[in-house]
Amino acid sequence: MLNQPIRHLGEQLATGVTTSRALIEDALEAIEDPAGEGSRAFIAVAAERARAEADAWDSLRAAGGWAPVFGGIPIAVKDLADVAGEVTTAGSTALAAEAPASSDSPAVARLRAAGFVVIGRTNMTEFAFSGLGLNPHHGTPASPWDRSTRRIPGGSSSGSAVAVADGMVAAALGTDTGGSCRIPAAFCNIVGYKPTARRVPLDGIVPLAPSLDSVGPLANSVDCVGIVDSVLAGNTVGTTVAASPGEGPTPSAIRLGVVTDFLMEDLDETVAARFEVAVSTLSKAGVSIAETTFPELNELGHINRDGGLAPAEALEWHRRLIVERGDQYDQRVRRRIEGGGRASAVYYIEVVNHRRRLIDRFADVAEGFDALIAPTVAIPPPPIASFPPDGDPSDPDDRYYGTTNLKALRNTSVGNFLDACAISLPMCGPEQRATAPAVGFMLMAPAMSDGRLLRTAGAVEETLRNLG
Repeated sequence: MLNQPIRHLGEQLATGVTTSRALIEDALEAIEDPAGEGSRAFIAVAAERARAEADAWDSLRAAGGWAPVFGGIPIAVKDLADVAGEVTTAGSTALAAEAPASSDSPAVARLRAAGFVVIGRTNMTEFAFSGLGLNPHHGTPASPWDRSTRRIPGGSSSGSAVAVADGMVAAALGTDTGGSCRIPAAFCNIVGYKPTARRVPLDGIVPLAPSLDSVGPLANSVDCVGIVDSVLAGNTVGTTVAASPGEGPTPSAIRLGVVTDFLMEDLDETVAARFEVAVSTLSKAGVSIAETTFPELNELGHINRDGGLAPAEALEWHRRLIVERGDQYDQRVRRRIEGGGRASAVYYIEVVNHRRRLIDRFADVAEGFDALIAPTVAIPPPPIASFPPDGDPSDPDDRYYGTTNLKALRNTSVGNFLDACAISLPMCGPEQRATAPAVGFMLMAPAMSDGRLLRTAGAVEETLRNLG
């Protein structure tokens, strides 16, 4: 039932077709299914609190009181966000002994104010520092695609993506510093949205790299992420910057640009073929698609030669914790964070200046397009078992993990560097989620273009839904 659109669930609650308690029980049943991924997708589940909140919404409706449109719909929160009374562990054991949060983060508070019921905290790459979704402390939930092979879910919002894909919740809160909403969305055949960062407060969120961090939703459709994004951005409950289904632009009114530089290089054959079919399908439907160039993106390798902004900013936050509890970290994550020590002040300022220049250039390249498009990730999700354990003699330099992580992050991290808003769409409908290759279709636009991007993405979604 929770795979249904949020808007539809709200209507069912308002008309008495279902109850919040029924939705919560459906969510808990899916989470607790011993044959499912709930034990790996969630770090903690607040079952009794969720039931109590659901009963409160149901009682209010039964008494004829006013309830918000989405009052009583279960949602999950990535383990980076403060929830009052709970310990925010960021997918790590190093923070397990910290005091519980004294208040909700603004993002969580806004979800609660809109009526959503926070049912639990989702698993993630430790401290959000990887695009793969592996977690040695809590296990790694598998992508719904080709589940018998058990493929990586993508990170860092791994548990949030799997929880949505498997119908444990209607939507989930994620964060996106280099692609952490969009990569798991692509690898799980759902929708993931990275908003313009400044639209959603970062207070009460364990930081990775404040210059790049953003808070965004994962859900089953563009309309669903648009609803949750609007709530997170503080808009009136029940409104959204996205168009409602059937109210977006017609295909013939959409103009998309395929960036041929950098983003289209070295694609896996499956990814390249799926993207080509998607572009062809959109073109046949009337969408105007043109190739465009952004050669400055080819400078990113040199600009980020010493890690770029993320490791340096992460190390500043983690220095004390690594000294005190570094042995409790996922050592792959620890090494990436400690790599920030290579960045001099001069280098950091140089990166900031390059970033400002490329953001300005991005506005020029995107001019005249509703969005720029590319595959979300250059590769489909590899099997979890293909990653040797950290320190395995077969891969002493951890080269496979590092190379695969860079491939996963390459396309999406461009959006964070450019301060863009960006979204990943599946190239299939929900009924093909387990069978269609997990490949994402990314749309990207300059900062504060969120409304237009979401309206465009909604129209594109309808055209791509039946690719299978």
